[in-house]
Amino acid sequence: MPCPGFGHRFVYSISDVMSVFNGCAPHLVLLDLSLPYRSGFHWCGEIRKHSKVPIVFISSAADNMNMVTALHQGADDFIPKPFDMPVLVAKVQALLRRSYDFAEAPDTLACKGAVLHLGDMSLECDAGRVELTRNEFRILQVLMESRGRVVAREAIMRRLWDDESFIDDNTLTVNMGRLRKKLQAAGLADFITTKKGEGYLVAPEE
Repeated sequence: MPCPGFGHRFVYSISDVMSVFNGCAPHLVLLDLSLPYRSGFHWCGEIRKHSKVPIVFISSAADNMNMVTALHQGADDFIPKPFDMPVLVAKVQALLRRSYDFAEAPDTLACKGAVLHLGDMSLECDAGRVELTRNEFRILQVLMESRGRVVAREAIMRRLWDDESFIDDNTLTVNMGRLRKKLQAAGLADFITTKKGEGYLVAPEE
């Protein structure tokens, strides 16, 4: 799993698939079909309940039935083993290009009537401009970048650590509380939703 702030993460225990996924909010998931206890189909379905992240199956069980089932379960591609590494890399790069716009970094992030300005770390909404601290801005940035997907507390803390800010679980709670008060004062009381036991979510417009 290529994860923001982590590089690549591997699941070493089959029972940890969803905890690792939720903990690092990956940009891409590579799955085998033949796994202990439950197949890759099962985990593809579980991931699809929470995320639209690109999923690629890599498996030697590459008959037509398995390929079709994988796509019906929500996978974006199925690459048979053995595979040619340049072909795999090219397919992954193409999938990432289609899923994310890496051509030019945006100056703003917009969602639910709010616009986050990445240059001056401020938030603009109907009530006016909201000034944010560096940590508040980073928290809101990672949530808006992942809008529509739940972001685990661990993923947010890792993002802030990567920005060389000291943050632990208690610090995140304090910053999240202050951020929510600012959002509420600006008429955005329900902008951030807490998913108990999972993390936080900024839902896109319906």
